[in-house]
Amino acid sequence: MIRPEIAFIVYGVHKDGLRDPMGTPFIDEQVLNSSKQALVDAGLQLVEHELIIASKQEAKACFAKFKKMDDLDGIVLFSGTWVWASHIIAALRDFSLTGKGIVVWTHPGSQGWRPVGGLVLHGALKEVNIPHRFVYGSAEDSQAIERIVSYCRASHIKNSLNMSTLGVFGGRGMGQTCGVADPSQWMKMFGIDIDSRDTTALLETARTVTREELLKAREQIQPYFSEPIPEGETADRSIRLYLAIKKILAQEAWDFYTIQSFPGLADDYSATCFAQSMILNDGIATSTLSDFNTCLTVKLLTDLSSERVYYGDLQHIDKSTQEIKIIGDGACPPSLAGDLVPARFAEHGIPTEGEAGGLSVELVCKPGEGILARLGRTNGEFEMVLARCSVFEPTAEQLEARRNECGIPFWPHAFVTVHADIERLLEVWNNEYAVLGYGAHLYEDIKAFCELMNIRVIAL
Repeated sequence: MIRPEIAFIVYGVHKDGLRDPMGTPFIDEQVLNSSKQALVDAGLQLVEHELIIASKQEAKACFAKFKKMDDLDGIVLFSGTWVWASHIIAALRDFSLTGKGIVVWTHPGSQGWRPVGGLVLHGALKEVNIPHRFVYGSAEDSQAIERIVSYCRASHIKNSLNMSTLGVFGGRGMGQTCGVADPSQWMKMFGIDIDSRDTTALLETARTVTREELLKAREQIQPYFSEPIPEGETADRSIRLYLAIKKILAQEAWDFYTIQSFPGLADDYSATCFAQSMILNDGIATSTLSDFNTCLTVKLLTDLSSERVYYGDLQHIDKSTQEIKIIGDGACPPSLAGDLVPARFAEHGIPTEGEAGGLSVELVCKPGEGILARLGRTNGEFEMVLARCSVFEPTAEQLEARRNECGIPFWPHAFVTVHADIERLLEVWNNEYAVLGYGAHLYEDIKAFCELMNIRVIAL
């Protein structure tokens, strides 16, 4: 799980021990300490600015220091008391040009005049159009803390995408119009460079994997599965392809990638199901069919979750029960297997989508809370659709029949109950794929990311 590095800056003119007419210090040290501790407990790494800022000179020195810190993900401005917003706004505007997240946090309480200091700075930022998130709530207010932390995590993700590289093996897969990308738009919006390679280099690399490398990989893969890895050329090609992808990722310094899979590679050498499963299990974001939008969604959820991510078809939607079955074409990280069907091996099984065959992963995903999400485009503009969900396992008595319903029971299944308006979900969904991420916090994190990136979010 990521731990964003965030500057904690207290501001206010009534500082240095100044007391109000009742004899109480304007700035409450106990409130400051409990607020900082709440953020640390929620997973932030705080870089505290020792001086409470009030003057223009103090603000300039403070924000100039943090502007130069490349590893910093954002700042939390904590209202200590009243402040002259004009003393802070210019230096804060200069810092905002980094694109890093800015949170203005106001802890409730009449003593000390914190709300006044918070609102006057919030209003100044709105007047000058400096993006930020204003949060009003105490250190004990879990919703307020979540709003702060989700914005900080989203800022970390935004910063990590900048100057990253998304690699592509091959071209568009199976005619997916809703997965293609405009490289210039991706660079402008995210700072991501899209680099591409033909699958020829991938095939050549796979074929040069040594016997020793293959045996070592089998040893490393085996603990994730409940049965022995099959012997034979089909299994070996699937593992060689996995190793070849990892080698090229390292060689080209790609941060994540998408792959055509079919037609082409799955006909000539091996289906990509198993390689994709293990890459996802390694915590590397990927997608098939050169679906760029799904790939970036996988990247976001992988980096924000402590669990691995599963992408697959919205294979069936039961409006009466709010149930969705997500079934991927044999690709799923084995670490997501539940107790009923632990991870085991199957064949890809569809010759019309890859004559070469190959291993696939068979499992039913474990229970948990999370979200379904996918980035897409409408009329060329990015939008994110997301919904809260619960993953469940059918009963042992129902299991076989439920898996047989789709006609391909050996592909990985996730049984999901969606907590959203199902008719609305069907109307706004933007592809046949959904990306399943474990962790209830992902809902607010993705909303915050879209807020930072100015992406329309349809949060169901």
